[in-house]
Amino acid sequence: MTHTPAGYTLLDGPPTVPEYVSLRRETGLSPKNEEQARAGIDGAWAAVRVRHDATGATVGMGRVIGDGGWYFHVIDMAVLPEHQGQGIGSAVLQHLLDRIRRDAPPGAYVSLMADRPGQPLYAKHGFEDPSPRTIGMTLNLDDSAGGSESRG
Repeated sequence: MTHTPAGYTLLDGPPTVPEYVSLRRETGLSPKNEEQARAGIDGAWAAVRVRHDATGATVGMGRVIGDGGWYFHVIDMAVLPEHQGQGIGSAVLQHLLDRIRRDAPPGAYVSLMADRPGQPLYAKHGFEDPSPRTIGMTLNLDDSAGGSESRG
């Protein structure tokens, strides 16, 4: 059972497209346009958002993408800076992990990419750095540069 901090409500389902774009921008995640946001939201296996009860504003979110069988990847973990440090991110992550445990077949593999500020949160929930056995690798296809470049 997920415990959401007092004054907040965790809701199943993604934020709206404008909320998604705003949350990414205001939390320092790479910016996405509305077309990307819509496609991403529609492609999620699971998504949650957190509402600030006093204002009705969406202040946090998290999503899972995956094949529904064994592979799941946690993405878009974001909480507005003025609402951080209250356990919102932990509640979002726990809810998503509970959903995987409940709805995925046994043996699910859950991964994520952890920026430095999020690493303590993920470690608290059992995530470990798999290196040197495995490393995370990324490829960012950047149309504005006329090709691709790797960023890690």
